[in-house]
Amino acid sequence: MQRLVQRTTTLTDSAIVYTVHIHMFVISQADKRPMYLQIMEQMKQRIAVGDWAAGQAIPSIRQLAADIGVSVITVKRAYLELEREGVIVTRQGKGCFITSDSDVGARIREQEVAQHLEQAVRSAAMMGLSPKNLEKRIRAIYDRVTNNEKEPA
Repeated sequence: MQRLVQRTTTLTDSAIVYTVHIHMFVISQADKRPMYLQIMEQMKQRIAVGDWAAGQAIPSIRQLAADIGVSVITVKRAYLELEREGVIVTRQGKGCFITSDSDVGARIREQEVAQHLEQAVRSAAMMGLSPKNLEKRIRAIYDRVTNNEKEPA
């Protein structure tokens, strides 16, 4: 497996912030989310877009931890959560793999859409938007986005 590691150091007013880029993973101490969640999110993203296929081997816990410069415990927690969610499987003596369920990418994309919609509905409710007004806005955005994708660049 080819490895590309790029470390970026940023000096802020209060601290030095490290961001690590590996295999298109971006783990940042500036991100308020725990690192294991950042790892999980990016692994799910790679599966959802088809970069990692069902049944494909993924880096070992130790290898990924070394590559991105985080604790083995951090990566292990991400892998355990992904396994609990049915996204990856561990085969004793063989390693970790994307689940062989061919619908895993579609399932992840569906979960992501559901999360975004739930967040939009919560925001709309807090602003006092009616369901009808929210639906109207979503339809307008959908039409705008799908029409822009159809137009030649």
